[in-house]
Amino acid sequence: MKFSLFAVLAATCVSPTLAEVFLKEQFNDEAWADRWTESSKWKPASEMGKWKHTAGQWYADAEDKGIQTSEDARFYGLSAKLDKPFVSGDKPLVIQYSVKHEQNLDCGGAYIKLLPGGDKFDSASFGGDTPYAVMFGPDVCGTSNKKTHVIFHYDKKKDNLLIKKEVSTETDNLTHLYTLILNPDNTFQVLIDNKSVRKGTLDEHFDFLPDKEIKDPKASKPADWVDEAKIPDPEDKKPEGWDDIPAQIPDPEATKPDDWDDEDDGEWEPPMLDNPEYKGEWKQKKIDNPDYKGKWVHPMIANPDYEYDADMYKVCKDGCTHVGFEIWQVKTGTLFDDIIVTDSIEEAEAFAQETFFKKKDAEKKMYDEHMEKQRAADTDMDDDYMGDMGGLDMDGMMGDEL
Repeated sequence: MKFSLFAVLAATCVSPTLAEVFLKEQFNDEAWADRWTESSKWKPASEMGKWKHTAGQWYADAEDKGIQTSEDARFYGLSAKLDKPFVSGDKPLVIQYSVKHEQNLDCGGAYIKLLPGGDKFDSASFGGDTPYAVMFGPDVCGTSNKKTHVIFHYDKKKDNLLIKKEVSTETDNLTHLYTLILNPDNTFQVLIDNKSVRKGTLDEHFDFLPDKEIKDPKASKPADWVDEAKIPDPEDKKPEGWDDIPAQIPDPEATKPDDWDDEDDGEWEPPMLDNPEYKGEWKQKKIDNPDYKGKWVHPMIANPDYEYDADMYKVCKDGCTHVGFEIWQVKTGTLFDDIIVTDSIEEAEAFAQETFFKKKDAEKKMYDEHMEKQRAADTDMDDDYMGDMGGLDMDGMMGDEL
């Protein structure tokens, strides 16, 4: 499923002029470094990686740049202040940005965080322990851990709530667009490249609320409840002599070797063979239990602690003021670009058309050309290697060895 600018406008009759954009970042000027602050106090300088301002190795426009991780096995921390605080209200929260892994990512995060803090937010110390309202985006480590994080902070539980069912992610070397929509009706949607990959209600997909029903604490399984479906057949008896049949018997065709010396070699014993008459351990047959009542099911009752919260979506009820990246990457080369935080699905869609969709075909063309050149270079290298080997006097070398 895709979200469409015109479809949304027709359905809601809301003018896009009412939209507010809290952050729009394309990194296309050198002043980006003034808008963003590196986490200089989060980790020792030796553990922190440097951000590179670049379009990457393949792109639509060399002047259309993003920021890229550049040093292996490093932490990366960077944050920026929103143009104005986002406060959860009667409009959606939309977070959208692009990610390109140029390094065949093996282990590392590429997620973005929406953060509270206001004037007290400490950009230099921003890191993994900094409180956040939303954590969203790709995370890859190994072949089994490949997902898109969707995590919301819930004040009532003082906890960060992970989505119950993992959301897929993209792991190729091209740019992909990640969009998160959080609606005032307590629903959400995740889109990758404008295609819906997960949507639903917050209470269904996250542990915001307690269970509607719980086991009745006053109920217990009756003492005389029979829950054994099968019982031993009292008519089935073990045959006489069953246990006297050995599992192995001496090989009747084996004979003591002529050169066997009992004094030197010990008493000769024939090798053992599996006994074809042996039937294994005897097990009594089972029959249906006439007293079986079925599996006992604990009765459920309404949970007295359950109460629906219409404000689950208000992750920024006191205002979110910053966005940031705090990640660890083993092999680096992830490029981030085209970030928007807005209260308008239409605005995010329009920005996606202006950026991601405008660039993706030309980037793919350059990437394919890059890979073709690399394959050709690898082939030439192999041919050169085999040519060098062909010049060796293998017979002479073997003769020297011999």
